[in-house]
Amino acid sequence: MLKLSSYNGVEFLGVYCRANEELAFVPNDSEDSFLADFEEALGVKAERTTIAGTNLLGALVVMNSYGAVLTSMASDAETELFSKKLNVAKVFDRLNAVGNNVLANDNGAIVNPEMEDDAMKVIEDALQVECVRASIGGHKTVGSVCIATNKGVLCHPETTKAEFELIRSVLKVSPAIGTLNYGSPMLGASLVANSKGGMVGYRSTPIELGRVEDALSLY
Repeated sequence: MLKLSSYNGVEFLGVYCRANEELAFVPNDSEDSFLADFEEALGVKAERTTIAGTNLLGALVVMNSYGAVLTSMASDAETELFSKKLNVAKVFDRLNAVGNNVLANDNGAIVNPEMEDDAMKVIEDALQVECVRASIGGHKTVGSVCIATNKGVLCHPETTKAEFELIRSVLKVSPAIGTLNYGSPMLGASLVANSKGGMVGYRSTPIELGRVEDALSLY
């Protein structure tokens, strides 16, 4: 199921929210109806929290079914909330907006090519997947320009054939290109999804929604 929505009127839901197959984390000031929409669309349990005292959960967290990696700026209390549900680690790297810099599912992860070896190891251990450095569509912030689930990947429109092959090899699913929010190529910033459904920025068009359904096999 796909639902059109916004967070406090902002259509870039992927900046503020993060989900895996069972859980979704949304900002503390989210309305009850926003949580309910997440739970219905993605088939998850949604919880409110902050990360580093901010509402930028999607930018500062990456998750799959096995674990979560948080920015090093996450507080002990925030980390504890995640650790009650998942294997959790923090990345101490200058690229600590891990949600923007990591594209992951349960099969693998593609990370910003400038990420340090130590951070790569932390991500691999927490998410229990292999990490590979790469840019996608000319962008190093792979998590903000693509969205990956265990059924597919929706990619920046300028993703190359070679990058498609890399995605297939690492994430073990088929990629497709698209846009959201009336032409934005920032797919990871515009959509929160798992294999069961997604929450999409409200400015997205019917054609764009159809691409999401096809790419992520949401039928």
